Amino acid sequence: MRRREFISLIGGASAAWPLAAHAQQSPLPVVGFLHSSSPENSGNRVPALRQGLKEMGFIENENVAIEYRWADNQIDRLPTLAAELVRRRVAVIVAPSVTTVLAAKAATSTIPIIFLVGEDPVTLGLVDSLARPGGNLTGVNFFAVEVAAKRLELLRELVPGARRIAALFDPANAATTAREIETAARARGLAVQLHNVSSSREIDAAFASFANARPDVLFVGSGPLLIDRRVQLVLLATRERIPTSFQERLQAEAGGLMSYGASLADAYRQIGIATGRILKGAKPAELPVTQSTKIELVINAQAARALGVTIPPTLLSTADEVIE
Repeated sequence: MRRREFISLIGGASAAWPLAAHAQQSPLPVVGFLHSSSPENSGNRVPALRQGLKEMGFIENENVAIEYRWADNQIDRLPTLAAELVRRRVAVIVAPSVTTVLAAKAATSTIPIIFLVGEDPVTLGLVDSLARPGGNLTGVNFFAVEVAAKRLELLRELVPGARRIAALFDPANAATTAREIETAARARGLAVQLHNVSSSREIDAAFASFANARPDVLFVGSGPLLIDRRVQLVLLATRERIPTSFQERLQAEAGGLMSYGASLADAYRQIGIATGRILKGAKPAELPVTQSTKIELVINAQAARALGVTIPPTLLSTADEVIE
């Protein structure tokens, strides 16, 4: 090799060394995503999270990485998965349910955690206050508890003669909502049967019990399990011809009669925004909890016809979407 070529080669390599060193010192920030369900059942949630991140200037695999951990509805796996994210030294953990945020909270007191819960996060012990969370947790609160009584009213508007109500709840995610619907039903002089279900088998068992105490209508609570089992729930409700109210539009899209509740896609977009703010340097202790206020009423007209339910014109006019 000629002397001049050798010097040029050394000079080029020297110029490249600082760039390589800088790349090694500045890897992409990593967001840990902890979910109790599975990717197949998440619907449009992850794209909505990415949209929120994008609004804050972060695009997955360009200037931010996301480590996904899915428990496939095996709640006992959550502590292990949360510990994995802590060992991975992620910059922030997204925990979009009560069960996942409690697992993340137990795993770390230093890594920022962004939650999404339908109950009051102060009552749950997640934050000191909505305005000043005070610790390493902040996030989004959507109105699952507050809309429970309204969901009951809408269901009775669909089925005016209803007097006996059955309600299915996943106790890991919706204990407060169960109390709310029980209180609302009894205040209206309605008989209510509460069923805690934590698995597909327990859902089957709850429907089997209706043979002895048949309800006029069914109220399905919130939480990842009941969203994941939406097809099972719709098939059973259709087979038993029980008009059913769901929390989330994915359940109405799967054939459920009606859904009324917060737009979880919009709520996920908001936790993406909160995550982006943390990545930009905001402290969770000082980042106020956001309250998601976008509420959707979705009615499945085809399901109504199959159940022999006539949808009142007032409901049709107020629905955000009518599925034909």
